Amino acid sequence: MNILNPFHELLELHVLVSGHVQGVGFRSTTLHYASQLGLTGTVRNLKDGRVEIIAQGPKEKLEKLLSLLQAYFGSSYIACLEVNYSQPSTSYSQFQIIS
Repeated sequence: MNILNPFHELLELHVLVSGHVQGVGFRSTTLHYASQLGLTGTVRNLKDGRVEIIAQGPKEKLEKLLSLLQAYFGSSYIACLEVNYSQPSTSYSQFQIIS
């Protein structure tokens, strides 16, 4: 934990997004927002039609990422978000799309 500011502790966000989220620019929009927020991690399509996001950064920025994605795509595209926060499992140097 960051003793000077515990709100800036690095966390890992793992999200499974279901709905109409493939073929609509979801991964590129996630990359754009995550990069703007200074987050690192990955986003990728899963074979079952969901999108997986792994992002690392301060909790308030991770929450902002989710908020931006929900505002941009709305309920017409996003049916469900399965969200889990944890300590980082690995280290990422940037945010990227995995094919």
